[in-house]
Amino acid sequence: MPRPKPARWTARDIPDQSGRTAVITGANTGIGLETAKALAVRGAAVVLAVRDPDKGKRAAEEIARVAPAAEVRVQRLDLGSLASVRAAAGELRGTFDRIDLLINNAGVMYSPRLSTADGYELQFGTNHLGHFALTGLLLDLLPASPASRVVTVSSAGHRMGGPIDLGDLDWRARPYDRTAAYGHSKLANLMFTYELARRLPATGPLAVAAHPGGADTTGSRTAMSHSSPLARAAFSVVRPLLLQSPEMGALPVLRAATDPEIRGGAYVGPRGFQQSKGHPVVVRSSPQSYDVSLQHRLWALSEDMTDVVFHV
Repeated sequence: MPRPKPARWTARDIPDQSGRTAVITGANTGIGLETAKALAVRGAAVVLAVRDPDKGKRAAEEIARVAPAAEVRVQRLDLGSLASVRAAAGELRGTFDRIDLLINNAGVMYSPRLSTADGYELQFGTNHLGHFALTGLLLDLLPASPASRVVTVSSAGHRMGGPIDLGDLDWRARPYDRTAAYGHSKLANLMFTYELARRLPATGPLAVAAHPGGADTTGSRTAMSHSSPLARAAFSVVRPLLLQSPEMGALPVLRAATDPEIRGGAYVGPRGFQQSKGHPVVVRSSPQSYDVSLQHRLWALSEDMTDVVFHV
């Protein structure tokens, strides 16, 4: 008899992950760390793909405390450097002959105007281009099964900043707006997922997106430190009302990665008011994110900017 669908999906609903390998970017803290913990508890081998290996080692020790038998590796990865992405992908290919889950979680938020090592605007270059390249370089290691997944973490903030300008992704023709730049990078995460989902074979793997809602993480607090005094004051007021714990924020990512009922091209987020809190369900993203023509153009630009071509 099939197991009934849970009314409120939690980490207890994660199927057994024994024998599976998950690569999680930005897994040393916040949503990424909680995702890695939950998968390790359910039996997965987890790879913490992080910019700072020392922080990754501390995260691995934390995971070992809740999942002593888990296999945990630390992989250096700087998504703001395409050379680092290629090096990390090469090392992962040399270590694993298959990857079951690739969870594109890491990112920067509301940063000042900075550039990646390759000269691209930092938020777009890290949040989208780095993950685009990593996925393209590892995709053939994912088995052709719906249980194998590329999960890319977007944000409710993908609605911020107005329409994305693919002709000025580096913000050279207009004043830099860190909030809009972040929103556009998260919109790109969604458009990448939807385009990848169409390109992948019906037999899998699946491309799925997720967002954590308002998660009270070190990253969100650091991001707000870059904001104006008024924004920081407002954040302190709404924080207990709109933000949930990192453990709850990880649930949409975990459901996107492991729930057998999730389909390719789905977007999973909290079920509560404005998708800010609550248990994970399939949600809708902005109308612009579903613009197929825009998805095609972004894909072509991303291949040119990263020099990574997907063979799907």
